Amino acid sequence: MLVPWFAGSHRAWAEGLARHSEHDVHLLTLPGSFWRWRQRGAAVTLAAAAEAHVAAHGQPDVVVATGFINLAAFLGLSRRWLGDAPVVAYLHENQIVYPDLVGTTREAEPALVDWTNLVAADHVWCNSAFHRDALASALPAFLAATPDPPHVDRLPGVLEKLSVQSVGVELSDIAVPARGARATGAPLVVWNQRWDYDKNPERFLANLVRLADDGVDFTVALAGANRRVDPREFASAIDRLGDRVTHVGVLDRADYVELLARGDVVVSTARHEFFGIALLEAVAAGAVPLLPDRMSYPEVIPPTFHPPVLFGPNELYGRFRAVLTDLDSARRRVEGLAASIRRFGWTEVAPRYDAALSAVAEGGPRVSP
Repeated sequence: MLVPWFAGSHRAWAEGLARHSEHDVHLLTLPGSFWRWRQRGAAVTLAAAAEAHVAAHGQPDVVVATGFINLAAFLGLSRRWLGDAPVVAYLHENQIVYPDLVGTTREAEPALVDWTNLVAADHVWCNSAFHRDALASALPAFLAATPDPPHVDRLPGVLEKLSVQSVGVELSDIAVPARGARATGAPLVVWNQRWDYDKNPERFLANLVRLADDGVDFTVALAGANRRVDPREFASAIDRLGDRVTHVGVLDRADYVELLARGDVVVSTARHEFFGIALLEAVAAGAVPLLPDRMSYPEVIPPTFHPPVLFGPNELYGRFRAVLTDLDSARRRVEGLAASIRRFGWTEVAPRYDAALSAVAEGGPRVSP
């Protein structure tokens, strides 16, 4: 398995599959940094690693590659030693439908590399049906905008390759909560997502500050990873929230799980979400979620729980305040949701991956690039 971005959800997924699969999964990885360079340079580095690995262990039955690699370049560099193993591209995200930063111009190269990867792979697995459908919907316009030639003749073949293999979530150390009426004290809001633009922390923090200014009782733990050079909205909000902020920074796994067990509420303000591992971890631990009624959330949250969990445009502040001021009622409305999230645990998901990988290995390449 090629994992050029061995960090965050990519790393958690790869290690989870390697740990829980009945197949012999070997990981060839690179650190999760410099994503543009990873996409440009990972093919050369990982081709050399693959040559050494094949010399030591033999040719693979299946090659699985995640994002931030030029897959066609890797296959070209590896053709002499890799053999004719079928190739699966696993999409945690893709640059074709990734949201633009405000005030910036979208780079063409990353999206074009992702398109080439779709052509080069024999199978393309998306981490959610929302992801698959968003990609399929965006591809015609994306190809129409390319100058010469537009590759539209390859589109039907690419669309035929797309299928869904949901991410496995490590839930073995997250117990199904048995929470009755909450203890006294301020509700604890947990932010366990990245501090990046696509997660829209500005909106989350603005709502917290407004709630504090309106006298609503709560505390907050900011446990998401920060790769930003200048997270000024976090610094400003932390200053304004004062001692309501109980924690800032990434935690090791044991402390992170302990924090989730204490968390009362988890909120997403994401501009973009193809799956949402961090949110599901918090929900599995018993937090009451408030999530946008779009992207992957209507898919991962069972329909029974849509009314209390999913919010529409301009609804967040009112819903957030209502949950914090009557947490016991909010918990009753989502009773059973934490247990339903277990369907994404690796014990449930790994057998589906094993069956899919066996089918790929037995069937061989389906489409020749």
